[in-house]
Amino acid sequence: MSQRLDVHQEITNRIITAIEAGTGAFKLPWHRPAGSITRPVNIASKKGYRGINVVSLWVEAQIRGYATPVWGTYKQFNEAGCQVRKGEKASLVVFYKQIEFEKDTADLKDGDDPNSLAWLARGYWVFNAEQVDGFEQPVKPPLAVIDRNARVDDFIASTKAVVRHGGHAAYYRPSDDVIQMPEPGLFTGTDTTSATEAYYSTLLHETVHWTGHKSRLDRGFTARFGIEERANEELIAELGAAFLCADLEVTPHLRDDHAHYIANWLQILKGDKKAIFKAAAAANRAAEFLHGLQPQCEEG
Repeated sequence: MSQRLDVHQEITNRIITAIEAGTGAFKLPWHRPAGSITRPVNIASKKGYRGINVVSLWVEAQIRGYATPVWGTYKQFNEAGCQVRKGEKASLVVFYKQIEFEKDTADLKDGDDPNSLAWLARGYWVFNAEQVDGFEQPVKPPLAVIDRNARVDDFIASTKAVVRHGGHAAYYRPSDDVIQMPEPGLFTGTDTTSATEAYYSTLLHETVHWTGHKSRLDRGFTARFGIEERANEELIAELGAAFLCADLEVTPHLRDDHAHYIANWLQILKGDKKAIFKAAAAANRAAEFLHGLQPQCEEG
């Protein structure tokens, strides 16, 4: 007999996971990026979710990179003419149902009502609109326009890497071998780089991560990738992106989410005098692989 799902514990665990995984301004999942400060909305009722379900769905959007605030059950999307894609995982929300039950007669006093009401929490599962086919996205205000760089666009296309756009986070996911990027117009410039350079240097950074897949340079991505291994991989991607930016004449852009890696990088470099040599060699192999060259094995 399967154990009943504890919806309170399950949702609490997801929130803890999101907080522990968060960085910078998005350490707390209810601190939303600019332009996405809106309640999640149900596709059928068109009403916003309430209470804990708002936080829960914000958490799921943060973890999975969804930018669209529309959610619904499999049936609700189906009735709206949409189809949840095969293999997509649902997210948990909760509703409270008032039930009536009989009190123990031993506890009753004269005049007491033998019946009482209680709230019962039940979980149900919903999907985001970005997990379905056939959903028509609402018209959004135009994003800022970056200047397309044909040279870099052609370079990325030549690698055959799968690049998808959506959400507010840039990352490479080894499990499905996909590079996920925010829409180009969401990037902003700094005092030293333009929005265009921020977009392309970030894309090149994620493309270096892409080379580490087991089918390419196999840098050992596993579910047990620890903090030190992750920091080292980020250092490789940082250096590799810098090499590619130099090759393609793009100004490198320091990513905000790398601030928390700096201490790890310093610890690695202080603990191993050859660490930077190894990281630079791995970065160079990644850059050569992306250029279509035979990667060399030397550490310098």
